[in-house]
Amino acid sequence: MLINETKNKVWHGQVKVADTFFKRFKGLMFTPNVNYALVFILPAETKANASIHMFFMFQSIDVIFLNSAREVVDFKKAKPWRVYMPKEAAKYVIEGPLGIIKALDVEIGDKLSWIVEEKKEKAVPLPSSVINGVSFKKINGTISLAEPKPKLKEP
Repeated sequence: MLINETKNKVWHGQVKVADTFFKRFKGLMFTPNVNYALVFILPAETKANASIHMFFMFQSIDVIFLNSAREVVDFKKAKPWRVYMPKEAAKYVIEGPLGIIKALDVEIGDKLSWIVEEKKEKAVPLPSSVINGVSFKKINGTISLAEPKPKLKEP
């Protein structure tokens, strides 16, 4: 989720973080359908470090450049096979599908934040032996799960 704190606007899409060299290096290259936002956390706040290339991109994307205070210093609709550099130094770069800039009503100086939701693992059935020893109690028409008390070893 991306949040424009200045205007109280929210984009409810998935957000991922590129906070290592390899994640930043790959970015969104070769992604056939960009349907999430990727927040690049750069090692330093400079114009050169924040420059991006659109080589090996299959579609246009929205790009938002933020300084270390998470204030917008530049934003663009980036097209494939081009290079972009922000007008001011940036510490964070947000890349995502077209429409993010409009949904957040982004303007220079707006303060943005994000919430990264961890990918949930799929549930895996457990063998019945794992459930042995767990009791189910019915209290006032509801069922509750209670773990057995651990057996204490006497000294």
